[in-house]
Amino acid sequence: MSTVNRFSLLGLFLLVLAGCTQKNPKNQLDLVEMDIATLQQGYQAGTWTVSEVVAAYLTRIDTIDHSGPTLASVLAVHPEAMRIADSLDQVPPAKRGSLHGVPILLKDNIDTYDLPTTAGSRALAGSIPTKDSEVARKLRAAGAVIIGKANLSEWANFRGQNSTSGWSGLGQQTKNPYDILRNPCGSSSGSGVAVSANLAMAAIGTETNGSIVCPANASGVVGLKPTVGLISRSGIIPISWTQDTAGPMTRTLADAALLLNVLAGPDPADEKTLNSPELPKDYTAFLQKDGLRGKRIGWFKSAWGTQASVDTLTLRAIERIKELGAEVIEIESINDRSTGGHSFEVMLYEYKDGLNKYFASLGPNARIKNLEELIAFNQQDSIELKYFYQEYLERALAKGPLTDPEYIEHLNQLKMGSQENGIDRVMNEHKLDAIIAPTGSPAWATDWVNGDNYHIGTSSPAAWAGYPNITIPMGNVHGLPVGLSFFGRAWSEPVLIECAYAFEQSTKARIVPQFKSGI
Repeated sequence: MSTVNRFSLLGLFLLVLAGCTQKNPKNQLDLVEMDIATLQQGYQAGTWTVSEVVAAYLTRIDTIDHSGPTLASVLAVHPEAMRIADSLDQVPPAKRGSLHGVPILLKDNIDTYDLPTTAGSRALAGSIPTKDSEVARKLRAAGAVIIGKANLSEWANFRGQNSTSGWSGLGQQTKNPYDILRNPCGSSSGSGVAVSANLAMAAIGTETNGSIVCPANASGVVGLKPTVGLISRSGIIPISWTQDTAGPMTRTLADAALLLNVLAGPDPADEKTLNSPELPKDYTAFLQKDGLRGKRIGWFKSAWGTQASVDTLTLRAIERIKELGAEVIEIESINDRSTGGHSFEVMLYEYKDGLNKYFASLGPNARIKNLEELIAFNQQDSIELKYFYQEYLERALAKGPLTDPEYIEHLNQLKMGSQENGIDRVMNEHKLDAIIAPTGSPAWATDWVNGDNYHIGTSSPAAWAGYPNITIPMGNVHGLPVGLSFFGRAWSEPVLIECAYAFEQSTKARIVPQFKSGI
């Protein structure tokens, strides 16, 4: 969006807000930490309108994300957001969807027919898909307002080594809302930051390995990475057919469950969604404050001893989980060392296949038509390779088709090592309901020269297996949040929601960011 258009919209937003102030003289429209239930109650009572809410969020984006601390979490604002909001205000209460008037941001690798989808790459600047992703379609059908696209680690952080999470050629560097000098993790960087900073009611991220739970950890929000196949991937720029999934990022688990109600389900365009068991009709039914009572929880200790402050938070969390009625069993390891190597090779093969199919879906007039052209574009661009290169794109290009015996062998070994001999084996041996681990470490300082400085990451077992993972804030270190992950078997979202909700409601560890510069 041009500067002129953005400031023209800002003028409109301020006018709408002026009207909002007149209608709400007691300043009842306070967006900070508002949840979906409260928002819907306000709509039902006539306390505020969708237009007022959307205008307030858009103004907050402009004053916090595009100026002020300049978080750079929102890559594009929908130019028709106010028109859409006004149309929703005309919908009679009896015909309103379950997400009526809920302002949502989508990670910018999720297709929308009315906004560019770029993966943060200058090669796809202005690229508008021919139709909505299934995720976007379902959100709109439920009455949500897609107010914009969230910045991300370019190409979902699978372009080259020594990358910096939250950086993209189009959006530049997303900043952590707790300390703008620190990193938001990725690749759903903007989604996590925007939700934490109260720039949207919720956001949708995507994950191949850690790309929902790690930024949720760094931004102090809830991240729900579902079983692969629970939510359709059609219309999402891919990395790996085996591991990719979309998922909600919210400030509360209750909001994530509401989004899961809308997003879960079969899609003929994504055959993995056709293989799911019968799904719950309402995931909010599993929001039980006593959800940990009688549960057997495995504590995955791979991160133990890495960082003393995280160890302390983890021990406190375990004590709280025990107090809530669960038994905790220590788990030293889950996967064979070779599992990660098989995953990486599968990703390279599937990346080439998936990207070429995505580029083809953009039609004959698209600027980039295949992976080879993308690599060539980056080589000629003045920004794209400024800080890190594109080894993963080049290695993917060198791979053969998905009929290659080498690919099939890696895929079989990955599934065996991560599922049957991984999470399923451990949970069967110890009769576990769920496994916990610290999601990550406190956010590190952003460094464009050396790239990311990970200390702790526990997303791999669930990511390799394609199994669900939920991260919940469990505490903070010097004001920087740290999350606790709950993961387990395929399709075990109901059990994980029970466990994670009991922990969330008992601890209430989320803190509101203050956009500091240096901690």
